[in-house]
Amino acid sequence: MPMISQTSISTAERTQRLGLFQKVASIESAAFQAQYAGRDIAAGLITGVMAIPLSVGIAMMSEYPIKVGLATVAFACMIGWINAWFRPGNFIGCPGIAAGLAPVLAMGVASFGMENMAFVIFLTAVMQAIIWKFDWQRYILLAVPAYLVEGLLAGIGLKIALKFLDFTYELPADVVAADMFFNGARIQMMFISLTGLVIFVYLFTKFRYIQPAVPYFVIIGAGVLLAQFVHVPMLHVEDVPLSLALPIPHFDDPLTWVYVFGFAAMLAVIDVIEQVMSNAAIQKIDPLKRECNSNNSLLAIWIANIGSSFFGGMTNLDGLAKSTTNRLAGAYTKFSVLIIGCVVTFFVINPQYLELLPKFAVAIVMMFTGWKMIAGLMHVTHHGPYAMVLAFLTGALVYKVGIFEGLLIAMAVHGAVHYLVDTQVNKVPAKEVVSNYVANLKKISTAS
Repeated sequence: MPMISQTSISTAERTQRLGLFQKVASIESAAFQAQYAGRDIAAGLITGVMAIPLSVGIAMMSEYPIKVGLATVAFACMIGWINAWFRPGNFIGCPGIAAGLAPVLAMGVASFGMENMAFVIFLTAVMQAIIWKFDWQRYILLAVPAYLVEGLLAGIGLKIALKFLDFTYELPADVVAADMFFNGARIQMMFISLTGLVIFVYLFTKFRYIQPAVPYFVIIGAGVLLAQFVHVPMLHVEDVPLSLALPIPHFDDPLTWVYVFGFAAMLAVIDVIEQVMSNAAIQKIDPLKRECNSNNSLLAIWIANIGSSFFGGMTNLDGLAKSTTNRLAGAYTKFSVLIIGCVVTFFVINPQYLELLPKFAVAIVMMFTGWKMIAGLMHVTHHGPYAMVLAFLTGALVYKVGIFEGLLIAMAVHGAVHYLVDTQVNKVPAKEVVSNYVANLKKISTAS
């Protein structure tokens, strides 16, 4: 009998140890696996180089210093990799600054001043931490449907595309003709930009499912080479100092505080929704079909956002464009993200190399990014005509009225339409409409 008991205990211990080992192995597989190290390094180098012009353009669109934007990407990559050891959200997602949030941040800079944006980012991160703690992204997705978000991103994409359109015909200051807009130099610049855009789109179409980084490499390489022979406007990178400081606000007007809280809430919600949507797409392209955990991804996001607020950084999330490139470049684990962070860090330390980049090349990358965001409206078609109309309305409102105001108006219209249809067409009592909505919230909570 003692031997049987000892054997039983030993078996239980072995089972427990095996379970612990499997858990550790699972955690390690998210951050690093020796068998995939070579692939992850190669993927990280490719995606890191591709991320440079994209991050530069997003920082410019956000009205942030380019160096600060790149530092945010590098820091987010480090946090994302560390988090993957303990609570992985996804396995090949690439953190960075998001194009969809660029005009929002630019609006924040214009409204509150760069000196207060660190506090805004800190407040956004705190709100995201609360959402993460209570797993509230489920309820956010119920209140803000995916097709409304696609409309929001389409409006932002239009803003981005038009913002960088100017770079496609911009001339160096010393060749600008005061009495004539369409001179030979400007026509040449427009021809170069148009040719570059056509080549970029062609290469993306050809390699999008094989190696989507190819068009980025080609347009950047060709742009740098062309700039050696043709006088074109070049990127200027302000070598701002990166220093740690407490994100302390400097607001005088009490009403500004109300606006800041509303703005931070909007920023947090958009960031959360984009991450959840990105995770859904990242899970589909994962080479090993591993499941994503959006709540774990939110953990990495708010930690990185809080950290970046101490050096004046931006918000971050796992961008789909970079994540797709990372996957097709051969990534299997988050070790590739660490390599991406190292590549970006090189340019943070040596920003002078970025000034070899012509502006028209950055413009092509960002205009294409804007177009991809607009083209996302095609994802709404399967939701039906109402969703399409609301998505287009949201995009138009965001572009014309403003991101914050446009989103609020679209949500109000969406709520009013559903309320009127239920009460006037379906003859559902108003109290029952509200109770059904609450019941849906409870159902989501119970299901989780």
